[in-house]
Amino acid sequence: MKSELKIKAIENGTVIDHITANKSLHILKILGLPDEDTINVTVAMNVSSSQTERKDIVKIENREIDHEELNQIALIAPEATINIIRDYEVAKKDKIILPEKITSIIKCTNSKCITNYENEPITSKFHVIETQPPVLRCHYCEKLIKHEDIEKQFE
Repeated sequence: MKSELKIKAIENGTVIDHITANKSLHILKILGLPDEDTINVTVAMNVSSSQTERKDIVKIENREIDHEELNQIALIAPEATINIIRDYEVAKKDKIILPEKITSIIKCTNSKCITNYENEPITSKFHVIETQPPVLRCHYCEKLIKHEDIEKQFE
């Protein structure tokens, strides 16, 4: 008889599902997890999926992720879904949507861009050119930032 391990349901918190396979550790880094305040974080990596061949899942107890964190997750896992759990029920379910503009999440890869000068208090700003995979254009120097360059900033 085969036994199957089940991931325990959470009472309150966030479930991030349909993360691109093997990208959940990037998501943890974006969210600053694990940390002192978050008690239980469950990660399932490279699991079977009916929609894609493989996916990752992250469950975070007693924490609901905010809008800025969603934007960051969209850069790494644009197909992910976010489920807010309250009293063991899905209270809210959202598909991540990459916004048209990204501010202060990543840095421009152009070393001569004004946003990379220490004595210039300018926040980086990007326009989304492509969503799958994400390609961004710097608002200031117009350098294109490709998906690989975005991922490297979260490693």
